[in-house]
Amino acid sequence: MAFDKKLNIEVIKTPKDSLTILTDSVLPGETNALNNLFGGELLARMDRAASISARRHSEQIVVTSSVNNVSFGKAIPIGTTVTIEAKVSRAFTTSMEVFIDVWVDDDSGKKIKANEAIYTFVAVDSSGRPTKIDPIHPETEEEKKRYDAALRRKQLSLVLAGKMKADDATELKALFS
Repeated sequence: MAFDKKLNIEVIKTPKDSLTILTDSVLPGETNALNNLFGGELLARMDRAASISARRHSEQIVVTSSVNNVSFGKAIPIGTTVTIEAKVSRAFTTSMEVFIDVWVDDDSGKKIKANEAIYTFVAVDSSGRPTKIDPIHPETEEEKKRYDAALRRKQLSLVLAGKMKADDATELKALFS
């Protein structure tokens, strides 16, 4: 729990507290030869939204630690309105996972999910050293699923990096039991 000094009370942080929404149009200088948004431009937009979300949760300086997953499900043509929604899905000791949904408006103005990504950020102090952050408490079913899956993704990442033994990855092992 976090402590609100102004109100002098403990507060529970939830994913919605970190929700960040960025909406923008795709301009000609941001497109490839097929007049679709450059993948790198979308990655940069997602990184900006996710970093704001991570900072809102941690109330610290944050740095991108990894881009864990990016799914380019739909090309985003020039002139399209793009909305990026980012929120912290799980907070660990000093790091947090941010889940990003990318939406586009179709011709009728209806939002269609185009892409998604998962980024990891680390909260750091002014010297760049990792610093502890508050836990997060999911509320909705989707937030709970993403929260639970975040631990499995972290364990998989640690196993693949050689920083955790596969036998110690209890959440991953549970999937195959």
